Amino acid sequence: MKRLAIIWHSMTGGSQALAEAAAAGARATDGLEVVLLRADAANPKTLLDAEGYIFAFPENLAAISGVMKAFFDRSYYPCLGQIEGRPYTLLVCAGSDGSNAVRQAERITTGWRLKRIADSLIVCTHAQTPEEILAPKVITESDLAKAHELGAAMAEGLALGIF
Repeated sequence: MKRLAIIWHSMTGGSQALAEAAAAGARATDGLEVVLLRADAANPKTLLDAEGYIFAFPENLAAISGVMKAFFDRSYYPCLGQIEGRPYTLLVCAGSDGSNAVRQAERITTGWRLKRIADSLIVCTHAQTPEEILAPKVITESDLAKAHELGAAMAEGLALGIF
C-alpha cells in the first residue's frame, strides 16, 4: 500500500488546520495510507517510507518556521539521493505574504529532486500586530476546502500511479 506523509508544524493552529484538511481529503482515497505527523515527531524514515509528501507550516519572520526547518535539517542528508522524483506540495499559513517560506522550502525540495505536483497553497491571515500574530488562527472554509482538494488530488495521483 502506498503512503502519503503529511508533515506539519503550527504555532497558532492555522497550519495544523490546513494539514488536517489535506489529510481528510487524502483519506477519502482507497488503497492509500495517510500519515499525519508533527514535524518534531517526523524523521528521515518518515520520508523514506512514503511515496509522496505534503509539508504544511507557518511562515515566521519571512521564513520557514523553526520546527519545520529543523525537520528539513535533520532529514536532508539522510534522504539525499533516495527520494528523488517523489511528489510533494506545500501548505503555508502566513500573516502577509508566505512567498519567502515557499522559496526556502522549494530550494530544499529541489535539492532532494522532488516533483512539485501543484502550486503551493499560501493562506494569508493578515495578522500584523503581536496580538494578532500570536492569536489562534481560524482558517476560512474556502481555504480549508482548497487544502482538502489538494490532499485528495495528491492521494488520487499516488493511488493511480500518476505521480
